Parts: sequence; C-alpha cells; structure tokens
Amino acid sequence: MAGLESSVQSEPGHAAPVDPKVGPAYRLTIWGIALGILIFAGNVVLWAIAVGNNQLFKDGVDWVYDVALYGIAALVFGRDERAEKLAALGIGAVMAVAGFHTLYDLWDKILRPRPIELFTLGFSAASAILIAYLIIGVLWRFRAESNPVIKATWLSSRNDAISTTGFALLGLAARLLPVRWPEYLFDVFVAFLCFQATWAIWRATSQSQDRTKVEAKGEHSP
Repeated sequence: MAGLESSVQSEPGHAAPVDPKVGPAYRLTIWGIALGILIFAGNVVLWAIAVGNNQLFKDGVDWVYDVALYGIAALVFGRDERAEKLAALGIGAVMAVAGFHTLYDLWDKILRPRPIELFTLGFSAASAILIAYLIIGVLWRFRAESNPVIKATWLSSRNDAISTTGFALLGLAARLLPVRWPEYLFDVFVAFLCFQATWAIWRATSQSQDRTKVEAKGEHSP
C-alpha cells in the first residue's frame, strides 16, 4: 500500500520526490528558458560582430553560463535518479566556475579599467534585468521543491536577479563616478553568491543520496 501511495505522489526517475503535476510544468518551463536565452544570446553576439563592439560581444558570450545551466537541467530532468544528481552537481560546478570567472573579471577590471560605453552598458543591464526577472517569475512556483535539479535552477535564477539588478545600479553609478570600488565590492558579493549556491546544491544532492540509502535499507529490512 505504501509503495502504491509513493508511486501516485511522485514521478519516477527523480533524485527527490516530484509531484506528477509539477514535473511536466517544470520540464516545459525549463526548456522554454534554455531555448529563449540561446536565441537572445545568439542575436546579441551577431549584432556585436556586425557593429564591431567588443563589450557587447562579451556580454552576449557571458550568457553561455545560463544556456549551459538551464540546458543541462532540461536534458536530464526526469531521466533517472543518477542523471539528476550528476546534473545538479554539474550545475553547481558551472556556478562555481562563474564565481571564479567573476573574480578573474574583477582582477582584469582593476588592472585595465574599461571605458564607459553608456549605450552598451544600458542595453546589457536592461536586457539582463528583464530576462532575470522573467526567469525568476516563471520559476517562482517551484522555489520550495526539494529536487536537486529544480533547486539548482531556482538558486541560479535568484542569483541572476540579484546580480543583474546590483550591477545595473552599482555598476552604472561606479562607471559614472570617479571611484570604482562599489562595483569591485559587488563583484566579490556576486562571486560569494555563486559559491553559496554551489554549496547549497551539493548539500541538496547529498541529502537526496542519504534519503535513497534510508529508503533502500527500509525495503530490505525484514
């Protein structure tokens, strides 16, 4: 009876229980996010190449982290328990790389201060904020899910919303003022968010593994 109840309450092939009503909705949402960002980033890169704007090109390429993250989640969600755990850890690794890249970018900005391009900065900030809040809006209903893949994408959307808003406000102000330290300080904060999300994803995956071991032990116990 317990086994029947479990099968009704959760989709198969997940690292943590997922309601059958939640699974299809999340799957469709995550595919839409991944493909939407890919199309947008591709157009930005093509536009940057056409006008010869290196900063715009860099901003377009930076979206590769989001495409990789949401693409991994879309491909493996619901495939099987092991794939989901590996995908969650992979997303955590992508976010850790993003954290180190943020620190490297900070070091590069300190050594070689970048010229102020108000149009490029304004377009990049406005588009990043719009996309970040659209993503956090469509993922909001999944924020309390314990599944490692869902948690990973939710944490990513949260980080993007915070970082893009902060960079738009602090970054623009710092580039218009004679001091740059607020922008540099915010870079450190964004790197911290990336590493914190990586830790949270690793912990969720570990808890999922512990839950699986307990369930397996319970099934084999007399």
